[in-house]
Amino acid sequence: MFGDLLRGMRAQGSLFGSSTLSPPWALRFVDGAPLTLCAVLGGSGWIVAEGRPPERVRAAETVIVRGPEPFTFVDEPGTDAEAVDCGRHCATPEQGGTRHRIGWNDDSCGDLGNGATTLIVGAYPVTGEISRRLLDTLPVVLRVASGGGADAVLDHLAAEVAADTPGQQVVLDRLLDWLLVCALREYFDRPGGDPPAWYAAQRDPVVGDALRLLHAEPAAPWTITTLAGRAGVSRSTLAKRFAELVGEPPLTYLTHWRMTLAADLLAERETATVAEVARAVGYNDAFAFSTAFKRVKGRSPSQFRRTP
Repeated sequence: MFGDLLRGMRAQGSLFGSSTLSPPWALRFVDGAPLTLCAVLGGSGWIVAEGRPPERVRAAETVIVRGPEPFTFVDEPGTDAEAVDCGRHCATPEQGGTRHRIGWNDDSCGDLGNGATTLIVGAYPVTGEISRRLLDTLPVVLRVASGGGADAVLDHLAAEVAADTPGQQVVLDRLLDWLLVCALREYFDRPGGDPPAWYAAQRDPVVGDALRLLHAEPAAPWTITTLAGRAGVSRSTLAKRFAELVGEPPLTYLTHWRMTLAADLLAERETATVAEVARAVGYNDAFAFSTAFKRVKGRSPSQFRRTP
């Protein structure tokens, strides 16, 4: 189910790839992306988000910033450098790739002399209710230290930035997607962490199986009896363990997941009728579906579709 929540997140044009950041410097990210991933390939800097203390980021570390509020990446807190707006001036696929020089004096990726910093950034347009469920669990600034599974991806990123070959943008975007998954897993799995209940529950042999079944077959006519039978446990065992680990009963979870799927279907399939969307998520009765949808989402399916 972790993969389901990442479905609508894809890097769309790495915003910045440069080893020309020689102090003092300041980059201000103003594009309002719901999620921004910053990977420091060499050197160091500070992430400064409004209302939060500055966060130091060192070489081989990754930071995920939840938007849409602007944030800055600077050489030092309180730097005298005039901030350069990124998202407005940084490279996009239409501009030919990830490279963009903005006045610093270096032409070779990987040369980190004189305190220079190499930064690569991916902006994520989070689309749909599915991915928003994941976004809502994240802090404003999430930092993942070096020494974990993300290190190998950073090595690939550094090599790709240095190569400057045809198709680089596509490769960098997919590497950033890979890095995002690795960074989120490491953050949720960190010792002493507090991952979302549904994430931790996936590791439970009983509840994890039940969650995978509900996500694989959301439109199936599930009852607690059929779900327990497929998971290989008694009804009482499943109900108790599921409520303890996820925080709600299995069928309540299923209803919320179905309404999340339905919300995205309503937005994506403009010609689909409410009855067709209802059937796609397991409801033969459009009225029953509309009642459940309004109870969960606060609006009827038709109102949800009309409201941006």
